[in-house]
Amino acid sequence: MRLASLLIVGCGPAGLTAGIYAARYGVDCVVVGKDYGLAGEAHLIENYPGIQSIRGLELVEQMFKQLKSYSVPVRFGEEVSKISKEENLFKAELLSGETVSAEAVIYAAGSRHRRLGVPGEDRLLGRGVSYCATCDGPLYRGKQVAVIGGSNSAAQSALVLAEHASKVYIAYRREKLRCEAILLERIEKNPKIEVVYKVVPVELQGDQKLENLVLKRSDGETLNLRVEGVFVEIGIIPNVEPVRGLGLEFDEEGRIKVNPDQSTNVEGFFAAGNVTNGSNRLDQIVTAAAEGAIAAASAYEYLRGKAGR
Repeated sequence: MRLASLLIVGCGPAGLTAGIYAARYGVDCVVVGKDYGLAGEAHLIENYPGIQSIRGLELVEQMFKQLKSYSVPVRFGEEVSKISKEENLFKAELLSGETVSAEAVIYAAGSRHRRLGVPGEDRLLGRGVSYCATCDGPLYRGKQVAVIGGSNSAAQSALVLAEHASKVYIAYRREKLRCEAILLERIEKNPKIEVVYKVVPVELQGDQKLENLVLKRSDGETLNLRVEGVFVEIGIIPNVEPVRGLGLEFDEEGRIKVNPDQSTNVEGFFAAGNVTNGSNRLDQIVTAAAEGAIAAASAYEYLRGKAGR
């Protein structure tokens, strides 16, 4: 069992930033995270201050390298299955069977892609159904694909796929995409991309691989798109399962409720990033990093108070 003053869960922008700040405060901390989170999947980041353009994976790798320069113990590739609190200590159980105990926790486990929940999705996962255009886009060179969703992530996925596919459909349930204007302009100028409005997916069809996307229009009419790839970008689900038993307060989306200092209703437990309702739920790398920094400062003050300093 490893004992530390502070346990940081998550190796995305929030967790890595929290680790960097905690290290600079001189806090004895351990960072545990299974991967770089959704930020590592981002094809191109163009709104991170000071950096004109950078791949998501490259950005978080730089954060990780900076954290490691402070000799912070990092259990990368490890996943926390459960966190409990016994008296004044938090106990984190890892899937590997090991445990880490700490006086305070910064929980920055991020989120995962929301699924469509339609017939064929699970069966065709990895055989035409994907949640990462950056990862799987090159597999669809010269083929027809579709993106489900209308957010920035959906728009960016469509632009990434247009670099490889012969045709990219964007299927969206509303009358207008809700992505940034600059992304919408790029989509409208790209001859490979076609937006299909006011539709919802109802089924993914195919035997050994995806062959057809069935959509339903708002008037009830059915539309079939003959595509070999479907990329789902309809939002995120916070990864809160390991902390369900702590008595935390959650909002209507299942996110951990946090105060301005990233503290929660459980003493000594702080949270940052996409897993929280902070930063007006903007869900950006820059806000995740900011929340991680705030959480580290708050955890530092909390630990100082416990030590009577």
